[in-house]
Amino acid sequence: MPVPGPSPAQSSLPAAAARFGAHGHGRGADAVTVGRPALPTGPALPFGPAAARTSHSTPAASPVPGGAPGGDLVAEPARGAAAATATPSPALERIMRGPSGVGTEGLFFFTPHRARSAAPAPEAPAPPPAAEGRPIPGLYHHPVPEPDPARVAEVSRRIKRWAVDEVEAYPPEWEDQFDGFSVGRYMVACHPDAPTVDHLMIATRLMVAENVVDDCYCEDHGGSPVGLGGRLLLAHTALDPVHTTAEYEPAWAETLLSDAPRRSYRSAMEYFTRAATPSQADRFRHDMARLHMGYLAEAAWAETKYVPEVSEYLAMRQFNNFRPCPTITDTVGGYELPAELHAMPAMQRVIALAGNATTISNDLYSYTKELESPGMHLNLPVVIAEREGLSDREAYLKAVEVHNDLMHAFEAAAAELAVSCPDPRVVRFLRGVAVWVDGNHYWHQTNTYRYSLPDFW
Repeated sequence: MPVPGPSPAQSSLPAAAARFGAHGHGRGADAVTVGRPALPTGPALPFGPAAARTSHSTPAASPVPGGAPGGDLVAEPARGAAAATATPSPALERIMRGPSGVGTEGLFFFTPHRARSAAPAPEAPAPPPAAEGRPIPGLYHHPVPEPDPARVAEVSRRIKRWAVDEVEAYPPEWEDQFDGFSVGRYMVACHPDAPTVDHLMIATRLMVAENVVDDCYCEDHGGSPVGLGGRLLLAHTALDPVHTTAEYEPAWAETLLSDAPRRSYRSAMEYFTRAATPSQADRFRHDMARLHMGYLAEAAWAETKYVPEVSEYLAMRQFNNFRPCPTITDTVGGYELPAELHAMPAMQRVIALAGNATTISNDLYSYTKELESPGMHLNLPVVIAEREGLSDREAYLKAVEVHNDLMHAFEAAAAELAVSCPDPRVVRFLRGVAVWVDGNHYWHQTNTYRYSLPDFW
């Protein structure tokens, strides 16, 4: 079978994508891909990642042609990101190095090149400058370069237009909160190897849709645990269509436009399925069902005023977590990790640990925000304090240790899998998940509009 060709991503894969585990490497764009789709212009986006594979002799990727209006806005990668101090292991070096052997020279870029856009860049509003923020003291993480500002601006412009004009996801009085979410910066940081802005928009729409459901059904904007199951079930049918009789199908279809969460899910999923293979789409639906089950467990505890044991809380957080986001990293990257490789127990462990670690990071960064909300909001520090009789400070610091243990377990599991299954597509996917984890932390650290740290140090 031919070795997959090189990634046609940014000019050289940024330092964030070249780090895994210790992340102290200076590797560049040695990512591999199973091919990228040709993206047409226009809003329909009828594309899919099942592009033909290249041969062993494939040269380095040529500049990426522009997609929808605005083209593929690509900037030189940031060069000055600080590296973590951990010592790299041979297994982690293997992930960074990528495939080797006869015929693989074409998989590596040795000098940066600048991709060009076939269409002139539109005048997009400049994104707000990134806030430095402050990483949680003692939290194990890896710094990333600043996301490409041109891509951030274009994704921010497009996602706001989608949210306002296409799906009416939020009323005018929520506009400041939408802008403060900084979803464009978030997604560009998490997916630096996305071939085009159109690919980035796949993840961005899904992220916004998931947050609309969370806000409107569960939390900030009218959400309630009462009746949540029925609302989530009907919203899930926007992702996983109902196959019913001709008499009742129109009534179901009409409900998909009845509120902002269902409109957002329906539209975001339509864009996603045009880009994804059937197995990628089914994988995502499965992970969203996991997410909704986690929502329901937390809602049940809220209704009964039950504070779970720490082990129970962590079990719930394996489902109510970020897992659907890194699981689509191959679709956003323009390639596919085949179903049989994605379903391996070792790969499922890696993805689960990545979701668990990033979700506990969210618990820690959103801690003070959640304390300000009415009632008792469950997060890991709160549960540890309640169940283990610790002070707020002691519980928070113990939660940091839990996060760090999960991160180390994630990196060890990924390194072990890269050695035991050195398929280039597996290595590519593992790198993408690791980059997503780093980008997710970057967004939490820098989003001072939403988050501030407690005074525990």
